[in-house]
Amino acid sequence: METRSAVATASTPSQPVTPSRGSWDHVDPFLGTGATDLPPRTGIAATWWWPKPQVGNTHPGATYPLGMVSACAYSGAYPAGYGQYDLGTEGLPVPIYDGLLASGFTHFQQTGTGAIRKYYNYFRVTPMLAPLDALDTLWELTDEVAEPGYYAATLASGIRCEITVGPRSAVHRYTFGDHHDARVVIDLSLGGLTIPHGSTIPLRSHLASISPGVAQGQIVVEGAPLSVHVECDADSWRQMLWYDRRLMPGGTRLDLDSIRPTTLRPFGLMWAGPTVAGQVVELRFGFSLRGVEQARENLLRDCGTERSAFATRRAATARAWSEHLDLIEVETPSAQRRTVFATALYHSLIKPSLAPNESPFWPAQGPFAFDICTMWDIYRTQLPLLTMLLPDRAVELANALLHICEEEGNFPIGYRMARGADRFSRQASALAHTFLADLCQLGLPGIDWDWALVHMHNDLRRTYGEDFLRDGRVEPISHTLDLALGYWCTAKAARVCRDEALVRDFDRFAGWWVNAFDVDTGLLRDSTFYEGGLWNYSFRLLPDMGQRIRLAGGDAAFVDLLDRFFGFGADPVRQPGRSPDATEMAAGYALNRFEGLNNEPDMEAPWAYTYAGRPDRTTEVVHAAVHQMFGTGRGGLPGNDDSGGLSSWYVWASLGLFPVAGQNLFLVNTPHFRRSRISVAGGSFEITTVGFLEPGPDVPVQYVQSVTFDGEPLQRAWLGGSEVHAGGRLEVSLGPGPSDWGTTERPPSVSPYQSPTHPIATRRGLP
Repeated sequence: METRSAVATASTPSQPVTPSRGSWDHVDPFLGTGATDLPPRTGIAATWWWPKPQVGNTHPGATYPLGMVSACAYSGAYPAGYGQYDLGTEGLPVPIYDGLLASGFTHFQQTGTGAIRKYYNYFRVTPMLAPLDALDTLWELTDEVAEPGYYAATLASGIRCEITVGPRSAVHRYTFGDHHDARVVIDLSLGGLTIPHGSTIPLRSHLASISPGVAQGQIVVEGAPLSVHVECDADSWRQMLWYDRRLMPGGTRLDLDSIRPTTLRPFGLMWAGPTVAGQVVELRFGFSLRGVEQARENLLRDCGTERSAFATRRAATARAWSEHLDLIEVETPSAQRRTVFATALYHSLIKPSLAPNESPFWPAQGPFAFDICTMWDIYRTQLPLLTMLLPDRAVELANALLHICEEEGNFPIGYRMARGADRFSRQASALAHTFLADLCQLGLPGIDWDWALVHMHNDLRRTYGEDFLRDGRVEPISHTLDLALGYWCTAKAARVCRDEALVRDFDRFAGWWVNAFDVDTGLLRDSTFYEGGLWNYSFRLLPDMGQRIRLAGGDAAFVDLLDRFFGFGADPVRQPGRSPDATEMAAGYALNRFEGLNNEPDMEAPWAYTYAGRPDRTTEVVHAAVHQMFGTGRGGLPGNDDSGGLSSWYVWASLGLFPVAGQNLFLVNTPHFRRSRISVAGGSFEITTVGFLEPGPDVPVQYVQSVTFDGEPLQRAWLGGSEVHAGGRLEVSLGPGPSDWGTTERPPSVSPYQSPTHPIATRRGLP
């Protein structure tokens, strides 16, 4: 049985936690944890083709907004450690278990990602009624309950298990039956997943019993020293270390200085003793990347000194989530739509993991962040959402990125709790620059832009950057667009720093995006592409969309390309099945079709129509996506959520706004709620409608007829970032057919130069 209610089962000693307002109680953390299960698509949505796994890859575990710690049931399944699926990169996910199982409960999970080869799941905690030899048994999970900051389930052994977390802590509570020798076992040796090559092996570990009910330990995994301070309130229970599933009676320390995969033996800590029916045992964990003493301090800061911290910590985390989820309010009579929106906002605010003063790789105090995975998914949608709702945290993240660049030599494309060079550089280039440029143009305080300019400039010359400066383009060709945009964004910082020489150079380099395109097709040059083809990457929202459209042959030709890409007039397609072969996948890619939010490379493409004077087409595509590609339940997502990159797309699209990353610009389109309110730095930004029809199966597309902003007519289909962040009221009048609104005054298109000056561009005679 599964329930999402905040009310626990009768066997649970806790009381429901119900914040007083907002969307907290509409969040369903189970949404996206299973294989995609959406109603059959119709219209243009039926023509979109899905290359990636048809599963959200989320987990329902306890989380804290942008916190360091998460905790969830552990089966070892791909990719979060929760659930029942094998590793998969295409088509329908393949189950490896018949149902939901768990061998315990682990900490630190990715959310919604795919094959990032860093799966965490450290410090597994297993409540048991059996000897240590049964430690890896997979027990059936029943009576699951999840809400923001809380997860609970009952194991087949009858033990009720509950977990809550703080920013750098976790509290476990286990309710036992009557038993002569119950136990709670902590395994420090386990990490990663049970899929082939998915495990993470600690390189070193140190574990010590400090006093009755108190222990400390550290594991060094992929170069990151992760420390834990743990306390258990079962005063009468025995406390023992164990190694290779054998107890070490009387042992107080375990030091393993050189672990190899071939020599690894399980090891950890255990408390054991008799229980009576209904007896509760609580474990409190503090975590740190800077040693066990800081881990202890983190636990005290999160949970205080009381012996029982569970209820207090759970309530505090629920309040934190309620405050974050209240930052956007939507009006709808549909419980289903409210759940989809609230959960999308929830998923958008789990990552990155912000952990100030926790960097294990450099000694300085200050901002630190990990799980910036994956930047090529989150930079368009999730980071702009973070900037709007939580500008102080956005500035904190920006400074963390600058510290990473200074210490490690480059801005990350994906950054994890691991030492070593960024392994994601082949996916994309210079994406942190868009985030920094938006902060710079908004004028948010707290960033040293002279310092930032140095690192933004230097990062552009690394990896693919040298070839870009020498040849005017690079392969893969999408990196040409990345680097050109990176120079455009860096010019914003150079202007703030009054370095006009750099501004002139950067504006010139920014114009080299034209070298990525084939003037004969109006599309990108043929190349290799990461998770897509040239069509998926050809409709990015560039700073100079006016010239981009002219390069394609003008408005009509550009719209024709978009219509073909989005499948207007095309036949429905068949999605990849389970374990699709290379022929099936090649045929799908040959469709050159929109990926329908199953993946993120083309997620901004629907708004390209707006630049060609066709906001009505944007309306039609977004309407199909919002109402056919998202639903409730475990199968409610069309593809990997990718650290909230997909969910934040839904948040923006359903509000009727879309951020253009790096350009301090929001495109306006049809809202999908009658009214919404966003908390922004200047107060609130309210979106109201006239003539709105609540969406349903038989409700047609609604088009914008006219718009007013703060009572004044708004003919343009865009707002500046500063306008939105300052607050105001946007009123959108809707009707059953397209109008001339937004067709004449196009979104800004900036041409910093009149003709390309790079030799390649000159030879090709581009306009």
